[in-house]
Amino acid sequence: MLTREENTLLTRTDRGAPMGETMRRYWIPALMSVEVPEPDGPPVRVRLLGEDLVAFRDSSGRVGLLEEGCPHRMASLWLGRNEEDGLRCVYHGWKFDVTGQCTEQMNEPESFAHKIRVTAYPVVERGGLVWAYMGPADRQPPPPDFEWTRVPESHRNVTKVVEQCNWLQGLEGGIDTSHAPILHRRLTLDTKEPGISANTPLVQGSAPLLEVDVTDYGYRYFGVRNLKGDRLYARGYQFVMPFTQLRPQRFDLATNEERLVIPGHIWVPRDDYSCVVYNWIYSYGDDPLNAEDRLETNLGNGPQYVDEENGYVSRANRSNNWNIDRRIQQRETFTGIRGINAQDRAVQESMGAIVDRSREHLGPADKAVIAMRRLLVQAVRAVQEDGNPLGASDAYYQVRAEEVLTTAGSDWRSELLPLMDLRAAASV
Repeated sequence: MLTREENTLLTRTDRGAPMGETMRRYWIPALMSVEVPEPDGPPVRVRLLGEDLVAFRDSSGRVGLLEEGCPHRMASLWLGRNEEDGLRCVYHGWKFDVTGQCTEQMNEPESFAHKIRVTAYPVVERGGLVWAYMGPADRQPPPPDFEWTRVPESHRNVTKVVEQCNWLQGLEGGIDTSHAPILHRRLTLDTKEPGISANTPLVQGSAPLLEVDVTDYGYRYFGVRNLKGDRLYARGYQFVMPFTQLRPQRFDLATNEERLVIPGHIWVPRDDYSCVVYNWIYSYGDDPLNAEDRLETNLGNGPQYVDEENGYVSRANRSNNWNIDRRIQQRETFTGIRGINAQDRAVQESMGAIVDRSREHLGPADKAVIAMRRLLVQAVRAVQEDGNPLGASDAYYQVRAEEVLTTAGSDWRSELLPLMDLRAAASV
């Protein structure tokens, strides 16, 4: 468990809060590129680490991310006109470029625009996301460059959804491997409800033994399960500081077919009481993603689950009891909630906005969660001592998540580790 002081340390992400200052030392997904699809299109509100921002794509195609309040009289720049390489406040016509520099003042007989700037954050576009850096300029890390950001668009799908709880609850759920075959299982093969099939090794395996290897980007961790017939199932995940998880899915959760795809999530704090979950899946083989991957009907992140037109809120939420169906819970799936990640959101939101971790009772199955919290505390301390936090580098560029089925008693590490490093995997 964490003390209440430690809990506060890790969950508070506003500017000035220790975890907030630490978060600002990494590249952070701010929005999806499709939200600002064309030059001079409508600006978009963005809430990030407790700050109200506005994003826009200017006439030249560059994305700007500015403080929402105009520095003249604090009117919202979201109301602004996006025109001629800048965002113009509709109140008095002050105009700002993507760097935050004021370029025009329609109401001033003698312009002093050169003296005026609005807070603006540098951004890069990678993998269909707009990433922002909100920390000190002289500590800016290398740009984000996961394998999934480098594959062709036909091999990648990215979605987002707002989760109504603190970011850490989402991250902890993501890296907790022992819950997956319980919370997400189908009770019968005779159902089309979303979930993990009973004929997969994930459901058929024993409770996992966990191992964690700390790295220079976070850690890789393993859930090792025994199967009947002297078989062993080893899943290798990646945790990339401070909020990214890669999980293996060589064996499809619904069909158990073998495929070369890897999914994952990034949990980004909007504020202390809500976060945005970016969900992605990509193919690293020759085949592009299929229609199911893009609709995310099994995972619960596609348009039938998320109201994209109204702020990417989950259609199943606390107000409607996450649309739980007790008949389906009794007969077909463990929860009666449709969609694997919708089930995750339900249990995480059910804990409250910020759960009191001083009341927990953790066990060996929580080894990865405990290790993650320890690394986050260490990262905060590093920043407080004017150092660089773990993972603010390019060390994660070559990692994958993978899983293997092998024989009991074999050296599963020798089979799995080469698959989890792109440089080694190229020669496998």
